[in-house]
Order: sequence, then structure tokens, then C-alpha cells
Amino acid sequence: MFTFFIFLFEVSAEEIDLKAKSAILIEESTGNVIYEKNADEKLSPASMTKIMSLILIMEQIESGKLDKNDDVMVSKEASSMGGSQVFINEGEVYKVDELLKSVAIASANDAVVALSEKVAGTKDGFVEEMNKKAKLLNLKNTFFKNPHGIDEDGHYSTARDMSMMAKELISHNDILNYTKRYEDYFRKKDGSQIWLVNTNKLVKFYEGMDGLKTGYTSNAGYCLTATAKRNNLRLISVVMGEESIENRTEDTLKLLNYGFNSIKKDVLFDNKKNIDTLNLDYATKKGVKVYLKNSIVRVNNINGDKVKYKYELKYDKLKLPIKKNAKVGTIIVKTNDNKMYKQDLIVKDSISKQSFISIYKNILNVIVNGL
Repeated sequence: MFTFFIFLFEVSAEEIDLKAKSAILIEESTGNVIYEKNADEKLSPASMTKIMSLILIMEQIESGKLDKNDDVMVSKEASSMGGSQVFINEGEVYKVDELLKSVAIASANDAVVALSEKVAGTKDGFVEEMNKKAKLLNLKNTFFKNPHGIDEDGHYSTARDMSMMAKELISHNDILNYTKRYEDYFRKKDGSQIWLVNTNKLVKFYEGMDGLKTGYTSNAGYCLTATAKRNNLRLISVVMGEESIENRTEDTLKLLNYGFNSIKKDVLFDNKKNIDTLNLDYATKKGVKVYLKNSIVRVNNINGDKVKYKYELKYDKLKLPIKKNAKVGTIIVKTNDNKMYKQDLIVKDSISKQSFISIYKNILNVIVNGL
């Protein structure tokens, strides 16, 4: 029988005394670091490796190159994986959705290898893509040798890099629909079912937690990349190199409790609300709404001064026609703590240019009405 206790203690940054070899706490939307300990130390990430694997899989799904209902045939290599698994057999065929679920909830090594082969043709080809993505994300202290996280020489990452991977994965919103599940079932081809229980037990016991990925090997120790959201604030914590599950849990709680008790997030500009309108000469449409590409948020101490800011809008030299979602300018925001934020401005509607005949008629109409 599994017994789980959570102690909702409050701590200050000075009082945080972690047992982890390495750790970090960030605010998700900005990536701002709230706390860190040896965050750039290269360590084995164990099954937290699957965060990068899930990034590539979710990208394929969102791009339409992969569908959740697509069939995946299990290879000999996938079926032979050890560690956490759902015991799929060579030659069996499963849906992407079923395999994805078993990876996100139960950290199934066999399922992630099968998915990696579906995405890239071979496991090694998929690992190449993992390392290419790491470079694109500017993860300077990460290198992968496999998609599952079983220890290999030269397979490493850091708490800081893991937090950035988690930030990227969360941008694919649908993944949280898998990682937040405490339990589910995986149906085998022989009709039997395997009970999937989330390796991250905190999704059931900690308010707001909906992911993300645990890890353990004898070399890596116990690891956890966790994320939780309360009100409009989402935090990501990473602990690596713990000696026990209990230490991993306690350190994660210390980090998240500190963050939620001491940090607040101010949304200065919401990208869902239009900030201006465009009225361009010779455009077929007037009053086209202008939005920020991404919201501008400010993260500060919960007891900090009220946010004051000023902003300016700078429009580029606009030429018609303008495509939907095209950049049209920049907003620059300066806050009272001397921080500056820049964000692109976009239009969500395309803007066409009037035809020569329409322009001529409009000019003629102005002249006639003027007379």
C-alpha cells in the first residue's frame, strides 16, 4: 500500500536547503530564474530525457505529419527495451495515442522507442533530431545518446537545460492532457490491460500540478522535472541527483512552495486583446486590429511595488498587401524597475490593397463631394 504525505511548509530563499546535486526553479512564461543550485552541472537526466522525445513527437502531431490515430508497428528493438515498459511485442500495431499515453504517464521505454522509429525511421535518426533540437533551443550542456534515458556514456543534461526543455514542451498544450493523469490503462493486443500509474505522484497530491517527468537510474539518482499552475502563475522546477524518492519529493515541494508564496506575475499586455488599429491608405479594410504576438509579463516579489510602465508602438514601413499573422511593428515597454520588454506586433486579418480602379473611383468621389 502506498502512503504519501505532503507538508505544505513555507520557506524563504535563504532557508531552502536542498539535498539535490542540482536544481532550478523558473517562471514558465518568461523563463526567469527564481532559484538555482549548481544548475549547469552536467548530470545523467535518466527518463527526463523523454521530455525532449515528447517535444519532437508533439511537433510532428501539431504539424500534421503524424496523427494520433496513425498505426505504429513495434520493432524488435522497441520490444526488447528494459526498465519501465508496457511490454509491447515485435510485430504488434498500436495507435500513436496509446503509445504517447504510456510514455507520458508511465515512462514506457518500449513505447518511446516505437514512436521514435515512427517519427524518424530509426531510433538513431530520432536521436540526431533530438540533438539538433537541443542546439536550436540553445541547450549548451545537453547531449543525447538515446530517446529513453537509460544510462550511456556521453548522455547528459543539466537542471537549467531541463527547465528550458520543459518550457518548450509545455508550449504544446495538449501534452498536459496526458501528463496530468494520475492513472489510465493500456490495452494489449491479447485483450489484457496494463494499469498505468503516473510516475510523478505529485499530480494527484499537489494543488495545480499537471506534469511533467520523473527519472531514475543508479547513476542518475532520483530526478524530477515538475510543473504546476496556480491562478495565472506557472512554475517549473527541476531536481537532479537525489538519493531517494522522499528527498526528490521534499525538494520539489520546497521549490514550488517558495515560488508560489513569494512570486507574482503581472500581465502587462495580453496578446488576446488588441492594442491598436491600422488604417492604411489604399487598404481594402480600415480599422484592422493589432495584437501582440506574445503577452508581456513581469515577474517580481509578491511584496514588490505596484507596477508602473510606459510604452511606445513602432510600426515598420508597411506595404500592402499584408498577410494574416504578419509582423507589422514592435511594442517597447519600460517598467518602474528599469526593465525593458520588446514584443512583435501582428495583425490577425490579412489586409489587401485596393485595385487601381477602386483607388481612382475613391479619388473621384472625394473630388465630386468636395465640389
